Amino acid sequence: MKQHDLLVIGAGPGGYVAAIRAAQLGLNVGVVEKEPVLGGTCLRIGCIPSKAMLESSERFAATQHELATHGIKVENIQLDLPTMLKRKEQVVGTLTKGVDSLLKKNKITRYTGNGRFVGPGRVNVEAKDGVIELSAKNILIATGSKSASLPGVEVDNDRIGTSTEALSYPEVPKHLVVIGGGYIGMELGSVWRRLGAKVTVLEYLDRIFPGLDTEMAADAQKLLTRQGFEFRLKSKVKSARRSGDGCIVEIEGAEPVTCDRVLLAVGRVPNTDNLGLDAVGISVDKSGRIPVNKAFATSTPGIFAIGDVIAGPMLAHKAEEEGMAFAEQLVNGWSHVDYDVIPAVVYIHPELACVGKSEEQLKAAGVDYRKGVFLFRANGRAHSLGEIDGKVKVLADAKTDRVLGVHILGPRAGDMIAEAAAAMSFGASSEDIARTCHAHPTLSEALKEAALAVSGRAIHS
Repeated sequence: MKQHDLLVIGAGPGGYVAAIRAAQLGLNVGVVEKEPVLGGTCLRIGCIPSKAMLESSERFAATQHELATHGIKVENIQLDLPTMLKRKEQVVGTLTKGVDSLLKKNKITRYTGNGRFVGPGRVNVEAKDGVIELSAKNILIATGSKSASLPGVEVDNDRIGTSTEALSYPEVPKHLVVIGGGYIGMELGSVWRRLGAKVTVLEYLDRIFPGLDTEMAADAQKLLTRQGFEFRLKSKVKSARRSGDGCIVEIEGAEPVTCDRVLLAVGRVPNTDNLGLDAVGISVDKSGRIPVNKAFATSTPGIFAIGDVIAGPMLAHKAEEEGMAFAEQLVNGWSHVDYDVIPAVVYIHPELACVGKSEEQLKAAGVDYRKGVFLFRANGRAHSLGEIDGKVKVLADAKTDRVLGVHILGPRAGDMIAEAAAAMSFGASSEDIARTCHAHPTLSEALKEAALAVSGRAIHS
């Protein structure tokens, strides 16, 4: 039986980061991953391949509709989908190999197969060539999440599928129905809409992007509608089934929708199947998550959990932060994750990013706040880019001026939100951001102006 100081089950963003940090701190670390390729859902079939496709499709759309305004004439524009898909796979391949190299560099032992608890401190790995018995004083569960199902929707992993299939359609659908108006549906819907598909979004709620600031989500929906999306809100999907080479989606109280393909994107659920949790006395909550304390410890001594299998936003960077904090707590006895400052980004066009509280959350908590808003159409860099849609919103405590939330809908919002997160991590006020000199001309000046607007001092609006 092979032994380790720490055994990590799952080599996604949380798992491999925890393993590397623990190895840096001197532990003998082993990693169990059932997939032959490292990186987890995010790297293999999530964040990275979707962003590769978003970038490629955005360039295709820009070539069609925007280059002429820059004085660049392009004729006979054609889509080479196989090459686009190949590029996506190359990006993924490069990064997964990078994770493999990092594990080797840090002398971390890798085991390929499904890891399953067989008792306290013991895990069996069901590998191709037999069972590998492992033991460890500390075991970390970092197995991530999987796509949620929906009653009545018959997923065949072809015409009716999840984000995994939507990353690799062999041809552009004539009509794609997206069930769910969240991050995943809007991003992958954007990819295929730009490439020529009709996209219909069926959302059970009366809005898209549930959980995000209502005002910013509504603004984003208007821009997506302008881009050709069809939204059918308050739509309860009763069933979706294949019919020949197409699909039929039935909606409560409405006519059925026929389409080429269906993307089921109604969220994700913790991936705790086949872990043998019963063997070590661990039970999941009603949401399928593993309860842990502030040190990521489960109810069973020596077993910990991070990432999508525990409470909190299902985001790769949240899992990474938890992986770092877990390793440092295990070795040094102290570390933490500031859950009030976890940024989120939706990679539509323009991007939608946020960190901290929304207006709805502040109102529900009875917090008195002030708001500053600045439109990108008043920003010089946005005009030079030809990207003037959207705005920046800064929310600050009415008494202390401490920044409580920042919301950005606009060009490169995903990069801009980092400044807001850093400022909030240090307890910055809106005055602190407003008094920080920002280079000109840059998009980040819009954040400065929004901070100035909190106290009615915006210069360019």
